[in-house]
Amino acid sequence: MPQKVTSSTTPSSAREILRLAVPAFGALIAEPLFLLADSAIVGHLGVAQLAGVGLASTVLHTAVGLMVFLAYSTTPAVARAIGDGRLPKALAAGRDGVWLALLLGAALAVAGFLAAEPLVDAMGATGDVQAFAVDYLRWSMPGLAAMLLIFAGTGVLRGLQDTRTPLLVATAGFALNIALNWFLVYGIGLSVAGSAIGTSIAQWAMAAVYLVMVGRNARRHGVSLRPDWHGIRAMTKVGSWLMLRTLSLRLAILAAVLVVTAQGAVNLAAHQLAMTIFSFLAFALDALAIAAQALIGKELGAANPRRARELTRTMIRWGLGFGVVTGALLALAAPWAGLLFTSDAGVQSALTAALWVLAVGQPLAGFVFVLDGVLIGAGDARYLAIAGVVNLTVYAPLLLAVHLARPDGAARLVWLWTVFALGYMLARGVTLGLRARTDKWMVLGS
Repeated sequence: MPQKVTSSTTPSSAREILRLAVPAFGALIAEPLFLLADSAIVGHLGVAQLAGVGLASTVLHTAVGLMVFLAYSTTPAVARAIGDGRLPKALAAGRDGVWLALLLGAALAVAGFLAAEPLVDAMGATGDVQAFAVDYLRWSMPGLAAMLLIFAGTGVLRGLQDTRTPLLVATAGFALNIALNWFLVYGIGLSVAGSAIGTSIAQWAMAAVYLVMVGRNARRHGVSLRPDWHGIRAMTKVGSWLMLRTLSLRLAILAAVLVVTAQGAVNLAAHQLAMTIFSFLAFALDALAIAAQALIGKELGAANPRRARELTRTMIRWGLGFGVVTGALLALAAPWAGLLFTSDAGVQSALTAALWVLAVGQPLAGFVFVLDGVLIGAGDARYLAIAGVVNLTVYAPLLLAVHLARPDGAARLVWLWTVFALGYMLARGVTLGLRARTDKWMVLGS
């Protein structure tokens, strides 16, 4: 198939990337803000209530996090069809993603409601903490399907090259969430259940916006809203590979927590703070990755590999550059960052050391996040899943070596973060970089 020649009227790579990445960053931080708002409102009820919500949120967001493939599989499918000039096919792919989200959400909500108490017990909660965690988890279940519908709806709009609407929806949803939670928790005294109910209502309001938009566009272009089971099965196949890829990432983070737990409370506290900072910085890099998903899918759908290569090179440079900037700023801020979170000198010292390692690894993280988005946008889900397993295989013995070596004090945390931020991320960078150098991921057409 001949390559399309990019015309002089094509928008610059920088403008295209920024148009998608900047609003995507704002939408990405909405979910953590939901959790932050819940924690702030519930925190004034008492320690047991806050601990219960924190524990239940861990269970909830672990399950929801594995479902992010609903966005990651829908975006490239829609973008490819758009690039190929087949808008009805793009909308049909979006419809299939929405149906899959609804089916999975309903099944998980029922299972989560029934299994709430055993899940909380498995986390080791007792007494009031256990009771509040179960309440929060069960009352969050009505909103679970909405969370997954938001993933799918966001994926549709990203595929349509629109990241501005998800930002507006997320902003409105965040404001509604705060108002509802405050009223339900304090206004009518529903305690932690009120926080979960308020968040569920806000999530359904956001999901409704996406359902209306997808449905309206489908009808306008003569696309049936009935489920296409063939399309849903195809989406499930891609999604299963992306779920395995996401599971490998979650296991890597969980394994680090298990190792650092054995190092004592000081290192565990410092590690959690360092991971929070790592996650926040990842949102900015994920914004570039989301732009990559939408743009690469579109260009490959349009059978324009040259343009896809150009955009990939530009985003790699941006990812590396952003990593250098954030790494430098983080290195400078590291000695004082602990003062914002804790007055414990031991935690502050351990956090400073961990953040210096994290700072060194930021350019590598930028490279990894961008290429991850490029390959997701190309629909290279099977390779990403297999590479994730390979990366875990490399990472596990390094982590075990840190656990067995048992150096003293903060040095133990430094070695842990060296293995994670440099060793594990380097393994990811190698597997992604080698793939990106080939043409195997550049499948053309919709």
